[in-house]
Amino acid sequence: MKKNLHVFDTPLQLAESLAVQLKSSVNEIKENFYLAVSGGSTPVILFKQLASVQIKNEIHWDSVNFFWCDERCVPPENSESNFGEAKKYLLDFISIPPGNIHRIIGESDPNLEAVRYANEIETTLPKGKNGLPVFDWVLLGIGEDGHTASLFPGKNLLFIYSSIAGVARHPVTNQSRISLTKDVINNAKRVSFVVTGKVKAKVVSEIFNGLPVSKSYPAADILPVNGVIEWMIDKEAAFYL
Repeated sequence: MKKNLHVFDTPLQLAESLAVQLKSSVNEIKENFYLAVSGGSTPVILFKQLASVQIKNEIHWDSVNFFWCDERCVPPENSESNFGEAKKYLLDFISIPPGNIHRIIGESDPNLEAVRYANEIETTLPKGKNGLPVFDWVLLGIGEDGHTASLFPGKNLLFIYSSIAGVARHPVTNQSRISLTKDVINNAKRVSFVVTGKVKAKVVSEIFNGLPVSKSYPAADILPVNGVIEWMIDKEAAFYL
């Protein structure tokens, strides 16, 4: 895992590198590219880079299919909406077919929406040998408690009943969220943890060093079955490495 560690001086430098890599990955394929993104402050920096004039006009956006790793059960105009943030900072500034945007409808009934979203993924993405959908690239964050997407410590039992998406509840706020499952994330061709800030340094170090406490972290369970995993972090998140 350590050989797939990339440390950047600042979050901006990290975002600039990610934007260039995404451009290359999309343009090399020249066909459908299936991308799952997360929410948070670091993705916003990435979105702004992708929306910049020097990048946005060089990406074949008609090839990109946007999906989300997870979503809070709120409408898109809510400031907590991951889709809303992506729309505000990226999607409104690029020429992408509406049919290529596969959002989680946070304002819908969570249980029904989890089924609908799973079906949309199942019918849109290619399948691997194990029968699960295959994303080209999944961009993940990580929480101080070791969660990723909306996979929280405690192994939410609802995820046992679906191999693609399910409903989780935030352990503190009890807010409903819809999330990709570990199985479908681990089926991706490329998975990148994108982490910034010293507040995340402890959990990053615990996972890298394989400390016993990390066994309870869902992020530590992300190990692609056929793809690659990498950590793209800034110097502050790498403080204890």
